[in-house]
Amino acid sequence: MLCPRCGASGTKVIDSRLIDNGSAVRRRRLCPNCGMRFTTHERLVTHPIWVIKKDGRRELFNRQKVEIGMMKACEKRPVSPEQIKRAVDEIEWELQRRGARQITSREIGEMVMSKLLEIDDVAYIRFASVYQEFDDARRFAELLASLQKQKAQRRKDANRKKR
Repeated sequence: MLCPRCGASGTKVIDSRLIDNGSAVRRRRLCPNCGMRFTTHERLVTHPIWVIKKDGRRELFNRQKVEIGMMKACEKRPVSPEQIKRAVDEIEWELQRRGARQITSREIGEMVMSKLLEIDDVAYIRFASVYQEFDDARRFAELLASLQKQKAQRRKDANRKKR
């Protein structure tokens, strides 16, 4: 790294720490030539991910859309903004980890539903009802029955692990 004051190369890193949930590194540096201290940030360069919509249109992945959708589902629920941000970070990180250049909006919706199921049952049902375009009460009843079965199975699994 070149010194911004004198242009000397070979600056020394005197401190490093992770920032932004581990997605970036902040480094304090010292120039051995002029003694200037300065800070740099390193971020992973990611490739753009294209989202294929239901109607075939394509648009760039927008984490804000995901976050807003989750916030609406969690409105007036005991869910913190940090929990939502962490879930969106995990979804975005998973997409990058897969190396996917494109993904369907349906797959993203499934990932969001999975995260909401971990966070809050009511938020999960709210999101699912909009995402899956429920048009009658029967669909709600089916989703609730499915959710209850999943919870019962998780309790059984947890009890088996305790033994």
